[in-house]
Amino acid sequence: MNQNIILNHLEIDHKIKRIAYQIFETFAEEKEIILAGIASNGYVFAEKIGGILKTISDLDVILCEVKIDKQNPFTEITTSIPKETYKNKNIVLVDDVLNSGSTLIYGVKHFLELPVKKIKTAVLVDRNHKKFPVKADFKGISLSTSFKEHVQVVFEDNNNHAYLV
Repeated sequence: MNQNIILNHLEIDHKIKRIAYQIFETFAEEKEIILAGIASNGYVFAEKIGGILKTISDLDVILCEVKIDKQNPFTEITTSIPKETYKNKNIVLVDDVLNSGSTLIYGVKHFLELPVKKIKTAVLVDRNHKKFPVKADFKGISLSTSFKEHVQVVFEDNNNHAYLV
């Protein structure tokens, strides 16, 4: 299997910091924010963004893990925090790769079952071909790929990287 590295560890670190600053700029007037990461890599990405936000801002960052079946996203979606916690709050839905848009759009739909103040999306890699009208408000890199290609993000100690297969 041929792997083409599209982001190395240092580049991913820079993207995480830049996205954290963009989120802080967007929510600077707020007291708290919920970073809702799609399990598993989206949650890891949200944790990393949250770590930076805690060092650069006074925002109270609440991490939330969103469990969604990416192959069947209209099945029940669960979160690691109770629904009432995100009522009338600011939410950033986070995933590692934006492919077709179905995971993000169904994730947004889940949070809109209750009133929220503002909802934004953040991804590390936006593949630029979607089936659904969803966009990433904060993104690390935009990448035009074919439908046959696959982007994989790996979060490892001192070896974060994203590659195209």
